[in-house]
Amino acid sequence: MSDKEQRVILALSKVIDPELRFPITELDMVGNIAASDSSISVEIKLTVSHCPQADYIETAVRDALTSEFKDVELNIQMNVMSKEELDSLKLKLRGNKAPRTNPFGPGSSTRVILVGSGKGGVGKSTLTSNLAVELSSNGYRVGLIDADIFGFSITNQLGITSRPTRLDDLMLPPIAYGVQVISIGMFLDGNEPVSWRGPMLHKAIEQFLTDVYWDDLDFLLIDMPPGTGDVAISIGQLLPNAQALVVTTPQKAASLVAVRSGMAARNANHEIIGVIENMSWLENPDGSRNYLFGQGGGQEVASTLGTSLLAQIPLSQELSASSDSGYPLVLNETLDAAGLAIKQLANQLAETKLPKTNRTLNVKLG
Repeated sequence: MSDKEQRVILALSKVIDPELRFPITELDMVGNIAASDSSISVEIKLTVSHCPQADYIETAVRDALTSEFKDVELNIQMNVMSKEELDSLKLKLRGNKAPRTNPFGPGSSTRVILVGSGKGGVGKSTLTSNLAVELSSNGYRVGLIDADIFGFSITNQLGITSRPTRLDDLMLPPIAYGVQVISIGMFLDGNEPVSWRGPMLHKAIEQFLTDVYWDDLDFLLIDMPPGTGDVAISIGQLLPNAQALVVTTPQKAASLVAVRSGMAARNANHEIIGVIENMSWLENPDGSRNYLFGQGGGQEVASTLGTSLLAQIPLSQELSASSDSGYPLVLNETLDAAGLAIKQLANQLAETKLPKTNRTLNVKLG
């Protein structure tokens, strides 16, 4: 390989595939290269013909080469990987593991956190999406599974309208604000309801874990359905190393049911990290507080479960509005009390996590 061709490779190593989040050179997406004094021809191999990021990648390749080489004619050929090349890439992405392997079983370095509640309407999904985005903003690699199959809302919370890209039996999850996300809502048209029995629920959760390409994650957050039904049982079986956060509101009716959610997690041998009390109070302009849903529910749940009350999140019009708009509150430049509390909670969760690791795809194929 000539010196100029090596410079081409070096320039293209700065082009990151937006779905796989690795340099295209590490993904074997760079094919034939021909470089002369006056021109450069490069073949780029997309993973699939319907790649939604094709235009982005072509533009990024052109920009990278233009930045490195002045006054040369560029010829960029966009092709598609052969089946053999795609199979090799999938094997590399899986770390040489067999298809449909759960990457979050025993020995995984990913910290799996289940965010659950006893009943709906306590703001669990809003908190989960904001925590995921805040952790990602702090430089962690974060995945988010919407396991609330019947009441899925994460796609709306994060403004996701795209569907996963399929590489045969492997799915690339959409990325929102740096977070890899999968939800049953990505496979439905409009507001179509889901009416499934237990075996189908189990299969869906299993596929979310095994058929999705999850990067080498620091955190995997799972937005649990309310209650202690089929999905909770399945996740207990599939993710024995998971930890749990219990979300409640201050009122007694919510706290009593939240205790059951925590007990179910404990019965699955999941460590309970702590309790989050949402909608704790409404803060007035003068700094005084209105306790619209009473007081003490979060502390009562924590005491009953023998764990800590990690955070109290006040009622927030901004938090509600941001959820409806698909733009998480934690990204706002000016944060209200609820946003600050969520950011502090994310920092608490990250305190026990190992330092962020370098992202390299170092699996070698023979």
